[in-house]
Amino acid sequence: MRPHDEASLRAHIDACPMGDTLSEQREGFIARVGDQPSTGTWTTIGGIDTLRVGAASAPALVWFHGGGYVLGSPDTHRVMAAHLASRGVQVLLPAYPCAPECTWPAPLNAALAVLDDLDSSVALGGDSAGGHLALNAALAWPRRARALALISPNTDRTGSCLTRDREGDAMNDGATDAALWAMVAPELGDDDPQASPHLADLRGLPPLHVEAVGTEILLDDTLILTRAAAAAGVQVSAHIAPGLMHMHALWPDALPQGAEALDRIARHVHAASP
Repeated sequence: MRPHDEASLRAHIDACPMGDTLSEQREGFIARVGDQPSTGTWTTIGGIDTLRVGAASAPALVWFHGGGYVLGSPDTHRVMAAHLASRGVQVLLPAYPCAPECTWPAPLNAALAVLDDLDSSVALGGDSAGGHLALNAALAWPRRARALALISPNTDRTGSCLTRDREGDAMNDGATDAALWAMVAPELGDDDPQASPHLADLRGLPPLHVEAVGTEILLDDTLILTRAAAAAGVQVSAHIAPGLMHMHALWPDALPQGAEALDRIARHVHAASP
């Protein structure tokens, strides 16, 4: 049974420890996200297994799942995708390769292969590490992205963010985030624009919408990105909900703020559609 409100969600998360081994952490993440529907069908795009949720005639949103490039999969994001589909968006969730089995730039290469196989430009999006991947894909191939929607993306590894050491985020902490990233890109310097994309030339980005919450450790990542993008002349909108936890939009059925975040993303996708 899925949690039905914030109190039950927090109790559910607390009751699902992440464990010490990689397999325990992956199982813990799945348990925390909770039961998922069987909605959607699997297809192959650019050689990448991709979960399609929503009507094929609806505006397409390629969404990269979060989980630090190590945890999660399209299957952990079915509830979120179903909510977006109910708002008239076709969600494409690629099963991009994850670490430690595959390291950077394998996820980016997979994302670009998906974009290369699509017939036209689409909206791109992602949560957490998936937001980092969507941002890098949009920077690498700006003409294929007509809109960009991100939820609490990782955007800085240089130490500029002041919220990474805070406590109280039920779904993330600075030490775990850093440990996961060390598995993903051991050869990539922290000041490389692919590691810290707020340092990239952002001028070619499409209209950008960002969602975050006030108590999460990646709050500053969002704020730094939106400031850099706005300074580069990108059309930017952002919404910061008070309280809550990282990846809050994975539970739109338990958190009204998560549902509202997805509704804003759906409107952003529709606004950019031909």
